[in-house]
Amino acid sequence: MRMGALPLDAVDGTTYRDLHELRGEDDHVASVTFDHAERIYPGASEPAVKDLELEIGDGEFMVLVGPSGCGKSTSLRMLAGLEEVTSGSIRIDDRDVTGLPPKDRDIAMVFQNYALYPHMTVADNMAFALRMAGMPKAERAERVKQAAEILDLTDLLDRKPKALSGGQRQRVAMGRAIVRNPQVFCMDEPLSNLDAKLRVATRTQIAALQQRLGTTTVYVTHDQVEAMTMGDRVAVMNEGRLLQVDTPLALYDKPANLFVAGFIGSPAMNLLEATTAGDGAANVDGYAFAIDRQAAAASTGKVTLGIRPESWRISDDGEGYPVKVAVVEELGADSYLYGTPQDASPDLEGGMIRQVIARVPGRGGLDRGTTVHLAVDPEHVHVFDTVTGDRLSP
Repeated sequence: MRMGALPLDAVDGTTYRDLHELRGEDDHVASVTFDHAERIYPGASEPAVKDLELEIGDGEFMVLVGPSGCGKSTSLRMLAGLEEVTSGSIRIDDRDVTGLPPKDRDIAMVFQNYALYPHMTVADNMAFALRMAGMPKAERAERVKQAAEILDLTDLLDRKPKALSGGQRQRVAMGRAIVRNPQVFCMDEPLSNLDAKLRVATRTQIAALQQRLGTTTVYVTHDQVEAMTMGDRVAVMNEGRLLQVDTPLALYDKPANLFVAGFIGSPAMNLLEATTAGDGAANVDGYAFAIDRQAAAASTGKVTLGIRPESWRISDDGEGYPVKVAVVEELGADSYLYGTPQDASPDLEGGMIRQVIARVPGRGGLDRGTTVHLAVDPEHVHVFDTVTGDRLSP
């Protein structure tokens, strides 16, 4: 069953008395700890989430990102109590919640498909969990009023969901979470149903709102641009494993392995397979790239060089990696050059010539079919072990 199909009280069923017993009114944030948490689905040979160790600080905005099936949504559902933890434990503010039902965890869920009750007004949708918890009517109304002001929903409180746009519905879903004043927000791809322009605007609003409220937030997305622009820290997952967790810029500047290097960044990092040639050099298609000597010495001979598109520069003296221009995307101030290495042979697996992407000054007058020479400074070349995928660069 999809999360959006679950009844709201499966997550928001905490009673008003329980809210006071779980924490004081001023205690709005909490740390979250995944302690060697695993989830193995019945009949599966491999865990969907493998030995997850992750510490999320009080008031932190943590983004779980990765491709479909990497275990990020399962991890969030484990935190919310919607998936069983097969082994290990999960703690919220040092309270072990591993065996607790969702309603006793003091979390609020924001669903991918909003999960609003169509027959209720915006105000009633936002107040529903509070009413079920037995909160007095006057206090419910005050909390809804405050949340509506924060989310610019005051003029929409009497409308029903069918009269709202997608962005407005998502703000109502956010409001329903805010009024509960939970210790943790859990958000599972809440922007995936919005169009591209509205996604950009709404992600900015969510990040600003979380900063204002200071509530610990765990946010799941497959969009690495969304992850980089929203999170205090980003946890990159693949095949059920946590590969790296760090600030967005640290992930971008020092990816720990080939997967993170290729996943974080848009356009993606150029990954070129090479052989080390001694004296701090690596050979790609007959061209020698200068690389860090320490990385070269640590390699087994087969390495992969990672070069960000903005790290290339066009060489005017004809010295550099020769690339034949295929497409130039003119963006005004900048352009993206897409080309194929002049001397490259087809990849063995797909029979396709690999592509090189470089960010170059806009309006550069580069013509399709011409050859340019791209140079890069050694400090901007990331070196990875081709076999293990591990980073070799300092």
